[in-house]
Amino acid sequence: MKYYIDFAYGSLLKYGEELCGDKVEFYADDEQFIAVLSDGMGSGVKANILATLTSKIALTMLKEGMRIEDVVDTVSQTLPICSQNKIAYSTFTMVKVAKDGIAYIVEFDNPTLFFMRGKNILSLDWNEIIIHDKKIRECKIQLTERDRIVLISDGVEFAGGRKTLNYSWQWKDISKHLLKFTNENMNAKTITNNLLGVCNQLYYFEPGDDTTVATIKVSHDSNAVLFSGPPINKSKDKEVVYEMMGSAGKKIVCGGTTANIVARELNVKYRSSTDIIDEDVPPIGYIEGIDLVTEGVLTLRKSCEILRRLLTTNDDSFLHKKKDGATMLSKMLYEDCIHIKMIIGRCINPENMMSDIPDDLSARLYVLNEMKNILVKLGKIVEVEYY
Repeated sequence: MKYYIDFAYGSLLKYGEELCGDKVEFYADDEQFIAVLSDGMGSGVKANILATLTSKIALTMLKEGMRIEDVVDTVSQTLPICSQNKIAYSTFTMVKVAKDGIAYIVEFDNPTLFFMRGKNILSLDWNEIIIHDKKIRECKIQLTERDRIVLISDGVEFAGGRKTLNYSWQWKDISKHLLKFTNENMNAKTITNNLLGVCNQLYYFEPGDDTTVATIKVSHDSNAVLFSGPPINKSKDKEVVYEMMGSAGKKIVCGGTTANIVARELNVKYRSSTDIIDEDVPPIGYIEGIDLVTEGVLTLRKSCEILRRLLTTNDDSFLHKKKDGATMLSKMLYEDCIHIKMIIGRCINPENMMSDIPDDLSARLYVLNEMKNILVKLGKIVEVEYY
């Protein structure tokens, strides 16, 4: 894409519920970015089913280029009917960003999104259409770098009801908060967490409704290349190292044997740190020209645990509290990168062939694949190349 999207979302569950009645689905590739936030009627299981069906159907159809009329028609005919009130109801907000940076936005009964540019929240030129008796609002806008689009469910507007002096937090109040406490230099996750944190406090940490925030930020491209494992064919060592060094962005090397290959081909020294930051994570290393050098499988596995935690929490401050290799790797991939290229060597590590480590190659491939899947769920675009 000409424009690159930094995306993050999070939810607070209604107090006492185990399932969220809001649902966010998204898709990203080099041609387009799509995000859908849906809010199912009520709360709990029924709301979760309604929101999940709506968001998944809408995302799939928008990805295939279907018209909004067809999307609304399909959603309307697919949602199960509630036995009590005889209706099926789910609100939604959809944003589709094309390769040229034009965003197509659709809203149905969700609170109006916030479109932030610079230090202002701009009004959008909405067009209202009626589809199957539903009043749909749509608009198009050309995005520029650092624009932010903040989507919310109605739980955000209701924050503070019954427990604070003001019955609810109005749209204009949320707008003032975003302008005062967020800025164009923040990433999408920070903006999302900021707003959710305030909502949680207004609810006195017992949300009266499912509360969801999703933030889209137009960003400059930020890349990383992660190289782990020696290539099957040793003659490919030089090619792989020079491919990595010729790529833009952060350069990460995982594994002692891999680090030695890189140092040898670059004709520089590989130095291993002796500092033990975390007993469960081996020390990092240093190679001139490489942003981060870590141990292999153990560090990668721990990094997966950290990245997986980011999928389920609205507080990422723990990334800044530790300096071990796994935390540093997770922070770099999560905060500093949108496009991540994994270069994976498939040769069994010769240092482990005679050791007690079973099936080193399978373990490394498994954990790297797991890392890739988690990063995709976190909104990253991940490319994998095997040698």
